[in-house]
Amino acid sequence: MATTRDFYEVLGVPRDASLEAIKEAYMNLALKYHPDKNPGDAAAEERFKEVTEAYEVLSDKDKRTQYDQFGASGFGQPGAGYGPGDFDLNDALRAFMRAFGGEGPMEDLFGFGAGPRGQRRAVQRGSDIRIRLKVPLEEIATGVKKKIKVARMVQCGECGGSGAKPGTSPVPCQHCQGTGQVRSQRNMGIFGAMLNVSTCTHCAGTGEIIEERCPKCAGTGVVQGTRTIEVDIPPGVATGNYIPIRGGGNAGPRGGPAGDLVVMIVEQPHGTFERRGDDVVLEVPVSIDLAALGGQLQVPTLNGKAKVKVPAGTQSGTILKLRGRGIQHLRGRGSGDQLVRVVVWVPKRPSAEEKKLLRKLGELSKGRVPKPGKPARSH
Repeated sequence: MATTRDFYEVLGVPRDASLEAIKEAYMNLALKYHPDKNPGDAAAEERFKEVTEAYEVLSDKDKRTQYDQFGASGFGQPGAGYGPGDFDLNDALRAFMRAFGGEGPMEDLFGFGAGPRGQRRAVQRGSDIRIRLKVPLEEIATGVKKKIKVARMVQCGECGGSGAKPGTSPVPCQHCQGTGQVRSQRNMGIFGAMLNVSTCTHCAGTGEIIEERCPKCAGTGVVQGTRTIEVDIPPGVATGNYIPIRGGGNAGPRGGPAGDLVVMIVEQPHGTFERRGDDVVLEVPVSIDLAALGGQLQVPTLNGKAKVKVPAGTQSGTILKLRGRGIQHLRGRGSGDQLVRVVVWVPKRPSAEEKKLLRKLGELSKGRVPKPGKPARSH
């Protein structure tokens, strides 16, 4: 499930809401729509997933920045962010437990300590991976899909990620009865009894004990491997933008969920064009006669060649514009422009015939050259 509504609207908070306001709004909505309070209510379950998905993004500084830059589309590609079908009820319940500490009095609010749903063992998430991806300007202009090979920890194929020697299985921890948690009560006098919940030290919160470890992964459930991932790079990105790919990081130990892959965009310098926002600038030397008499000029663009009209009397430094031949806007429709900066070319070593013609031109131009003054405004 992935909401198409604005995440701020889902939680009912303004776009400049503080983290405390976001968490408070989520707490109220999550408690209202939690499946344990609304058994069998599919609409409440969908609402619970929706508000939890919104909270997962807006409560994380990096993800919130990404969402503010890209909008929902930044989380909509398959396997990246929060694409359709990616965020299910189990994800929402795990996120809910993380939001409230994963243990203690909040955990018992709906009776999580008993019954099938109460068997919430501590599951360690895999670590995130950050990579830098160089992207040329031509690909940034229109967007591109790239396949990248990532070295990462993957689930052990020998034991299926359990960490136990093939032919054996982990056994429930006797100290916590397989729950991964140890509970105790303290008498607080007039305040009554206080329930204390802590992670079981014997099984590290997994609820299981491995009696015989897998020889391939030494009981961790993960081994070194690689994965080829397709990254959908939208047009208009720049150095400093990043694309999160959910589940593309290292696999978690002993069956834990994978972390994320964060692709950091690095724009490669171009040998011909200079980028200014979504516009690209090209400097084009022209001959004196073309600048004076005008004509057409063929120039390169990011996607082929184009003709630009040079008006008669064009001065050196004049900017000519090719509309829409720049970079597609990251958010919204349309593209930037290509700015062609005309520079009048003067031969450094003119031939004898050129000298003769230039002297003749100089004689004809006497009295017509403007007087010195303030520099003309740049275009």
